[in-house]
Amino acid sequence: MEGQREKQSASIYSSLLSSSSLFAFPTQILAMANDQMKSVASLLLVLNFCMYAVVLGIGGWAMNRAIDHGFLIGPGFELPAHFSPIYFPMGNAATGFFVTFALIAGVVGAASVISGLNHIRAWNSDSLPAAASAGTIAWTLTLLAMGFACKQIELEVRNARLRTMEAFMIILSATQLLYIAAIHGAASLRR
Repeated sequence: MEGQREKQSASIYSSLLSSSSLFAFPTQILAMANDQMKSVASLLLVLNFCMYAVVLGIGGWAMNRAIDHGFLIGPGFELPAHFSPIYFPMGNAATGFFVTFALIAGVVGAASVISGLNHIRAWNSDSLPAAASAGTIAWTLTLLAMGFACKQIELEVRNARLRTMEAFMIILSATQLLYIAAIHGAASLRR
């Protein structure tokens, strides 16, 4: 009786070890988690693109207004005592720097969507370096613009459009970092 149980146990163990289902289970979980990360990365990519587009729209408005309503210097006029080449008629002393760097971050962020879309399409470790590099550069420029946004908030005097752009830059600094983390989900997958 005892010998028969040992034979049954041995046959069960050998069938478990010989079947590929035991070792396929972790890879199925990995593939399922990888597909979920692809969905998260796609959602963050679209969200970031929309927010960068809003930042570009508001930043373009602010730059246009600064060009149209800036200092008029002609013959016989002198520069004001505290003249700044980055003068914006709305906002405060940090507005010019904030708008300039927000526009740069917006353009680079929107351009990083191109390599991000390629990575989402391929979703393997071969397309990761381009998407991660472009996303990281966009994120660092977004952090720089967010720093000027914080300074602008500290100095107060600003209109609702600039407050909106500040909020978007602060939110983008977090969502762009989440996007970079999400696209690294394909680092282990090679096709």
